[in-house]
Amino acid sequence: MMNRILLSVSGVLLLLVGTATLLQPHAFFATEGITLGNDPGLLSEIRAPGGLLIGCAIAILLGAFRQSMTQTPLILSAIVYGSFGLSRLLSMGLDGLPSSSLIAAAVVELAIGGLCVVFLLRLKPV
Repeated sequence: MMNRILLSVSGVLLLLVGTATLLQPHAFFATEGITLGNDPGLLSEIRAPGGLLIGCAIAILLGAFRQSMTQTPLILSAIVYGSFGLSRLLSMGLDGLPSSSLIAAAVVELAIGGLCVVFLLRLKPV
C-alpha cells in the first residue's frame, strides 16, 4: 500500500512539473524569477525534458495501479528524483545557492528518491 502511495505522489508531481515545463515554460520558470526569452533553440531545450518527465510520470503511475509492476517504477522514480536532487546539490556547490523554493525542491527530490530506494530494498525478490 505504501508503495502505491509513494508512486502516486511521485508520478503526479512529475506529471505536473513535466506538463508545466512542456506547455507553459515561461510561466513555470517565471515563478523562480527566471526569464526564458523567445529563442526557439532554448525553448526546445526546456520543453524536451518536460516531455521526458511526462513519460516517466506515466511509467511510474502504472506502477501505482498495477501491483505486478512496482519494482521498475520504483527504480525509475529513484533515478529521476535522485538525479534531480543530486544535480541541484552539485549546482549549489558550483554556482551558489538558488532561491529557497529551489532548495526546498532539492530536499523533496532527495526525500522521494531516498524513499524509493528504501522501498526497493524492502521488496521481496522477484
